[in-house]
Amino acid sequence: MNTILSAIEEICQEKKLSKEQVLEAIEQALASAYRKDFGNKLQNLKVVFEPESGQMKVFDEKTVVEDFDEKEKEQDTEDQEDKKRFNPKTEIQLSEARLVSPEGEANGGQAEKIKKKVKIGDVIKQKLEIPAEFGRIAAQTAKQVIVQRLREAEREGIYEKYKEQEGTIINGVVQRQERQFILIDLQDTTAILPLSEQIREERYHPDQKIKFYVLSVNKVTKGPEIILSRRHPEILKELFKLEIPEVANNTVEIKAIAREAGNRSKVAVWTKEESIDPIGACIGQRGVRIQTIINEIGGEKIDIIEYSEDPEKFIVNSLSPAKVASLTLNKKDNSALVKVKRGQLSLAIGRNGQNVRLAAKLSGWRIDIQEQAEEDEIKETKKVEEEKKEIKAKKIEKKTETKKEGANEKKELKKTVKKAKTEKKETKAKKIVKKK
Repeated sequence: MNTILSAIEEICQEKKLSKEQVLEAIEQALASAYRKDFGNKLQNLKVVFEPESGQMKVFDEKTVVEDFDEKEKEQDTEDQEDKKRFNPKTEIQLSEARLVSPEGEANGGQAEKIKKKVKIGDVIKQKLEIPAEFGRIAAQTAKQVIVQRLREAEREGIYEKYKEQEGTIINGVVQRQERQFILIDLQDTTAILPLSEQIREERYHPDQKIKFYVLSVNKVTKGPEIILSRRHPEILKELFKLEIPEVANNTVEIKAIAREAGNRSKVAVWTKEESIDPIGACIGQRGVRIQTIINEIGGEKIDIIEYSEDPEKFIVNSLSPAKVASLTLNKKDNSALVKVKRGQLSLAIGRNGQNVRLAAKLSGWRIDIQEQAEEDEIKETKKVEEEKKEIKAKKIEKKTETKKEGANEKKELKKTVKKAKTEKKETKAKKIVKKK
């Protein structure tokens, strides 16, 4: 294997590029070098490089177009901009094309036959001479352009790779802090964790391995700009997919997430499978599954809430662990008035209003919380007691009816037995009379 081919394959492996990408970069670099010192602005230069031999060919490549009148070309018309203009760099007139030998080589009668067959739309390649001094000049110029092209190809490859991973989780290693952002090593490139996407309570140390949410991937002058996040709500969803098989296969769905990063989150889950407990599936045996996720986000508390399409039930669930006494919805202004039992108000509101704030985000309703008045509580207690008495009375009534039905059945059974005995005696008496 020759040196050039070995170098190309080495570049392909090192930069994770295809052989075609590297060859294209080399050919474009050589064309640029030739154009700089030996070409002219009317040439559409194309280079064919053969890595096996190290040889190259240079062509002026043009597309055949119909002939036009020179006078018409010079004439200014109102619709001149709407007309297709002749581009001498990339196009050649049909009559002129028939004077050019294929690939610039005169080869007798065969060339003449090919010339006559030239038609509009064909591509004509005129082979150009390669001066002896081009080798030295080309080596320097081509090297610079090759490096640039390879860098561009490498950047494009990295951009495409991480663009596909937008909205997912990736592993990264903390490098260092620069001003208000953290540089994260992704092995093949460096990403940014801005201050706005950091968790305030977290501390980042060099060589620390962490999972990040890929927030956005953008093309900039220096290459792809990869923005990561540790506080985006969707990082929770992706972590649930990683740690909980039922979420990964969509048996359990995450319907909504409300998060105050680094402190507390609420996640609403739902399943159509009656045999599966969505909350239990997320928590796992002895809380192993949810604890793994909590550890990954620095100890942030996570409340797993059962989702419901009934807004009243969903709001009640969202306010967990507080117990709701009553709830009134106002659909006009999308608000809910919630009353909780005495002693439950601080639990329902949460520290600095966090519980009710997260519940409102999760449910999508504005929630006003009030403590149930003593009178209301007494009324509710009486109502509950009355309901209990009513249920108890119904049970007793049902039991009594059941006993009566049983007694009636016994009486009917006795009558039936007695009747059967009487009929049997009568039948026996008749038989005796007949014998006499």
